[in-house]
Amino acid sequence: MSKLGIPNITKLEESVRLSLEEDIGIGDITGELINPNLLQNASLICREESILCGSKWFETAFTLLDPTIHIEWHFEEGSLLEAGSEIASLSGNAKCMVASERTALNFLQMMSGIAYKTYCFQKELIGSETILLDTRKTLPGLRYEQKYSVVIGGGQNHRMGLYDAALIKENHISSAGSIELAVSSLREKGIEKIEVEVENIEELKQAINAKADIAMLDNFSEGDLKIASEISREKIKLEISGNIEIDNLDAIKKYKIDYVSSGDLTKNISATDYSLIFNKID
Repeated sequence: MSKLGIPNITKLEESVRLSLEEDIGIGDITGELINPNLLQNASLICREESILCGSKWFETAFTLLDPTIHIEWHFEEGSLLEAGSEIASLSGNAKCMVASERTALNFLQMMSGIAYKTYCFQKELIGSETILLDTRKTLPGLRYEQKYSVVIGGGQNHRMGLYDAALIKENHISSAGSIELAVSSLREKGIEKIEVEVENIEELKQAINAKADIAMLDNFSEGDLKIASEISREKIKLEISGNIEIDNLDAIKKYKIDYVSSGDLTKNISATDYSLIFNKID
């Protein structure tokens, strides 16, 4: 399982630049009404409890258009925010700030929403050793931002894509001929860590016999989950996946489960409610 660290500035700037181009295009038509020399102050307010995430993306949306803008953050990335908190103060060129506002807020709202949902999921797992993972169910072009947000919220990343980890699924098994043949074929190619998605107890036993490293239990009933936990002990790590929502996390804590992965973290996004309030400088 990979884990993102400090934001990649090159990747970050590329993403923000594309988003600004998407929004501004050949120019901000109504922005022409604003005096190009006008300076402005603004306050960033969070309207609901959340986790601050995406501050560097927010910042970059402004600095790419106005490198002289001043942004003072009152909270650090990853902070738990109370509703009504002033998160940051901004001062700079009014025309540039208006042009950057939507792009900046889009990143901050989406990323904070994901981080907060992850934080809430993680709270439900307190008392267990189960690690919360995301999936590849992300918005096209925004996987880096979404997986970064999961880490800020307290979760970990599963795999970034098809290129950085082996996960054998139904079609792979069908093509290889069996779970054992699929695992052995990847071992021959030098793949050290192999995960197999299994749909029942019999397939789990096959994964254990094939000496896979992790078995992903896809939509297992609670009864089968109990059996899986018992027969896999000290033989294979277990990951639960499929329809994982915050309401059913508590039941998972009864069993020795190493990982739980949920597409809900990045697929069903509830954006955090932020507002940017502008005030002219006299």
